[in-house]
Amino acid sequence: MPYLTQLSVDSRDDVYPFSIPAIRGLADGIELHPKVTYLVGENGMGKSTLLEGLADKWGFSMQSGNRSKTPGLRSYETALAQAMTLTRTRARPMDGFFLRAESFFNFATEMDDLEKVPFCANGYFSYGGKSLHEQSHGESFFSLFLNRFNGHGLYLLDEPEAALSPARQMAFLVRLHDLLEDCSQFVIATHSPIVLAYPDSIIYEFDEDGIRIREYEETQAYLVTKRFMRDPHGMLEKLLADG
Repeated sequence: MPYLTQLSVDSRDDVYPFSIPAIRGLADGIELHPKVTYLVGENGMGKSTLLEGLADKWGFSMQSGNRSKTPGLRSYETALAQAMTLTRTRARPMDGFFLRAESFFNFATEMDDLEKVPFCANGYFSYGGKSLHEQSHGESFFSLFLNRFNGHGLYLLDEPEAALSPARQMAFLVRLHDLLEDCSQFVIATHSPIVLAYPDSIIYEFDEDGIRIREYEETQAYLVTKRFMRDPHGMLEKLLADG
């Protein structure tokens, strides 16, 4: 069930982040898939910047977390959110979460603080029953997906593979499918060809020329991994020789 159908960014002066080609290319808007919209590309191309702006626009906590602020009744933290327009459907999500892998430690610390508050309804219950700091990095990520994501939600994930083994990334796809079957919608920035493999989706690849739709087998994440796996020894010899 889609909650968002389109995203666009108003043209601004050529200053960051509007100087990023992919962000500048959003003036005409992009369609968001009713199930999964993927953002892929090299570092520095604007994927996380766009996802962060979208999270800010929607009212999510910028350190990772749920919708803690009411749109229209708050100040945006990012210039991108101020310039962003979202096209919504009549459906309203009952759940949601913004996962920012690089600040997940801060989020886990916040959950520890909440657990100390008497009669707090958040605490550890939604995260596997114990502190995220007492779980491995990968366990805490997967605990989040299993216990905190409840369905009927809009979920924005920035590099969810960061702490997951390849096997856990495949398990993540199973959980993703279950949540999609339960009326959820995802926007995911990723470098992982495994996480990227969910078939009912749209893939936007960010590069120096802007943003474009790609088929799975056309993405750099897929092509580079395929090339390496075909001949890892040959690729290493070439890479180390070039180095």
